[in-house]
Amino acid sequence: MTIKVGDLIPDVIIKIMGEDGPKNVSTSDLFSNKKSILFAVPGAFTPGCSLSHLPGYVVNADKIKEKNVDTIACISVNDAFVMKAWGESQNAGQILMLADGNAEFTKKIGLTMDGSDFGMGIRSQRYAMIIENGSVSALQVEEGGGVDISSAESILNLL
Repeated sequence: MTIKVGDLIPDVIIKIMGEDGPKNVSTSDLFSNKKSILFAVPGAFTPGCSLSHLPGYVVNADKIKEKNVDTIACISVNDAFVMKAWGESQNAGQILMLADGNAEFTKKIGLTMDGSDFGMGIRSQRYAMIIENGSVSALQVEEGGGVDISSAESILNLL
């Protein structure tokens, strides 16, 4: 079942890159008691993700945070090493880069896609959500291959 507005974010252990390597972090700890933006990409370093989706959030991070957003996070079905390298290559210092390497979070929220035709296996659909105190207050899932309703500009309009 796909997550929807009003649902709580499931508690799943995902990875972030720490000073000593990949570190476990719970989604409950990340998203409870704060206002956050979580956007997902099918894959780090892929064209749409690298040319428009992540860069839009990098460029608009200050504007988003001015709307009382505590955390802007990007999640992908990639490992923490890839997410760190991608974030660094995109100057995404204000974006928390989350690794859902086994797609556990993505499966729990029902937003997987099959990228096997591209040699990518199970990945995340492209989406963005606003999370307030651990609950989804807005969810924008892309239907096609582009970056439209999940863009930073679209999410800014919802804040």
